[in-house]
Amino acid sequence: MAEQYKSLHPIKYYRDYLAHEIRPDGREFNKFRPIILNVGSLDTADGSAIAKVGQTTVVCGIKAELCKPKAESADKGFIVPNLELPPLCSSKFRPGPPSDQAQVLSQLIADVIENSKCIDLTDLCIFPDKLVWCLYIDFICLNFDGAVVDASVIALMGALKTATLPVVNYDAALDNIQVDADHRKYLTIHSTPVSTTFAIFDDKIILADPTVEEEDLCTGILTIVVKNDDELCCVHKPGGSPLPDEDLFKCIDVSVERVPLLKKLIETSIKNVTN
Repeated sequence: MAEQYKSLHPIKYYRDYLAHEIRPDGREFNKFRPIILNVGSLDTADGSAIAKVGQTTVVCGIKAELCKPKAESADKGFIVPNLELPPLCSSKFRPGPPSDQAQVLSQLIADVIENSKCIDLTDLCIFPDKLVWCLYIDFICLNFDGAVVDASVIALMGALKTATLPVVNYDAALDNIQVDADHRKYLTIHSTPVSTTFAIFDDKIILADPTVEEEDLCTGILTIVVKNDDELCCVHKPGGSPLPDEDLFKCIDVSVERVPLLKKLIETSIKNVTN
């Protein structure tokens, strides 16, 4: 009977729960779902990780290729992130070109990488104006159940912190490249961004770590990215209900409080593999 009521009147179904300060899945408004991170999952990638936030599951794989830098940034490499939302992850998506949502989320992840400066592009330079690394960072969502950016950023950091690149020797005089695949080095990671998504319900109730049902029924979505414990990196709110400054600051505080926990989760996952 409850499922029929939910199907026929989804918004009223949620309002009945939220009126008692609890969500249909039993969580309080600021309660987060369990998080699982597994690194080094893909043998064919230079770095990889699988992150699971509740039922939302994202795989991140990093593949490095040698290329020539741009003339205007001769000492900088490239980072090319791309998020796929295939029909496999949800009936919301269809086969074919990337959906608008996938393109928006890919750009958001690119902004997180750039604003957090977790990777210094000059670290990817092998020889100025001649040879640099290009990191293709591909994300595939296996199960779409809300807060996909949060899962993607966790998977991103797990993949970056375990990624290794082969040692490359370049002779500029002979334009000769020698790749030593037997000797590899880790990337230098300069910060650890953490993403937290909130849903705004009925223009006033803020729900942390929303499920896909909550995202579909909400009147606004807010994603906050914090780095290095308390530095605000990115605030993304694509339209929807306006959010008073007081509520925005509360969301930022909640996001900051999560950083040490998620950083510890990432570091623990990495130690389990490297030790």
